[in-house]
Amino acid sequence: MRVATAQWPPSAESQDRVLVTDSSVVVLDGASAFAPVDVPTDRYVDKLAAAIGMNVEHADVSLDVAVAEAIRETAKELQLSAGNSPSSTVSVLRVRPDVIDLYSLGDSAIYYGSDDGPVNVMIDRRLAQLGIPEHEIYRERMAAGCGYDERHRELLARLQQKQRERRNCAGGYWIAEASPDAAYRGYLSSLPRDFLTWAVLATDGAYGPMLHLGLADWPRLAHESGPELERVLEGCARWERDEDPDGRMLPRAKVSDDKTLVAVELDGG
Repeated sequence: MRVATAQWPPSAESQDRVLVTDSSVVVLDGASAFAPVDVPTDRYVDKLAAAIGMNVEHADVSLDVAVAEAIRETAKELQLSAGNSPSSTVSVLRVRPDVIDLYSLGDSAIYYGSDDGPVNVMIDRRLAQLGIPEHEIYRERMAAGCGYDERHRELLARLQQKQRERRNCAGGYWIAEASPDAAYRGYLSSLPRDFLTWAVLATDGAYGPMLHLGLADWPRLAHESGPELERVLEGCARWERDEDPDGRMLPRAKVSDDKTLVAVELDGG
């Protein structure tokens, strides 16, 4: 497989992580803890990405098991407790001799398909579907031009608290944090090698503005180089900053979120 990656801002300034091995791609989108903790998010995603990368190299291990063990290892090493830890989405693509494995936990996306077929997507939308009133209220206020004011920050704090209460529990949503059991609630699929010739892994900070701006030509992007993908992400960040700084056209929690794209070309086996 050929892999091209792009991040905005650079990894050193971001809470997104990308890890590429001979047979797999791992993408994480880290989120800060709801309450202050001793472990910063970047340390958490560094440890978790490394652990997942090692575990998925064992081709006989299912991806949900690999992620669960990585969460267990990370929580033990960093002495994390459920509900008081940074968290992260997890997206994995792994190539095996006859199949390609896909895994999604959290709202990062995996777009995939063949050059002459439809575009498919694997994405976990459970967080957005919780129906928490503050989610719609803050978006409506932004669309009305209220911007990132004190009321916006209050609504986000209340939203995050309510999300925290429904994190990694039945009827809520599931995310990599401190409980290994969450990994078994991710979406998992194994597809024939000849079903995929390309894939693009994207965090929500990337695909959100790309969809809004009409830049989400995933089959084409899958064949782009790293610098070309970087120009796409930089263009999105520039539009957010210069054209929609108050979130009126594209309501969102903050002016510009971390953005990651990973383009994968596959030979079909």
